[in-house]
Amino acid sequence: MPYTQEHKQETRERIVECARQLFNRKGFNGVSIDEIMSEAGLTRGGFYNHFGAKEDLFVEAIIAYTKCNPADRWEDVELDFSNAGAKLAQQMINAYLSQRHLDDLDSHCPMIALPSDVARSSPKVKAAYASLIEAMGGIFEGAATANQQSNPRKHSLGLVALCVGGMVLARMLEDQDFANEVREAARDMALECAAPQ
Repeated sequence: MPYTQEHKQETRERIVECARQLFNRKGFNGVSIDEIMSEAGLTRGGFYNHFGAKEDLFVEAIIAYTKCNPADRWEDVELDFSNAGAKLAQQMINAYLSQRHLDDLDSHCPMIALPSDVARSSPKVKAAYASLIEAMGGIFEGAATANQQSNPRKHSLGLVALCVGGMVLARMLEDQDFANEVREAARDMALECAAPQ
């Protein structure tokens, strides 16, 4: 009996989620198709029913992050996408630069976990990564426009760079106190920039 379209979609989503977590832990080159499929409870042969190549899965795993809401994973984090302007921007900053995000290696944003891998990838992968930057920037641009910044896009991209850069630095530090100091400094400065004026 053939699988239903719903079953195929659920299987594809399971593969993407397992790949996303493994890519976060080990990077693109550190993970094999066999390992991804095993983590998803499937065999390698099934991979090609869903994806043409590992890079196609990488693109989808990156894009999948735009559908994630940290509030669904971390009960002490508030991020309500029905908000707008400064309120949504501040919630995003608090969630993104939270200790929970730093500690949750499996669920890190790909902008934190995978920048070196993406830099060495194809234009297709880089375009997926750019879509994350645009999505986060769009949230911050709403706050910048409400705050009457003269160049809302420039302001919002600066906030993206501050948030991502703060987390990249905090993640690479061995000294946890110093990592928290960097993360909190980035969060406080970003919150200042996003505060209503």
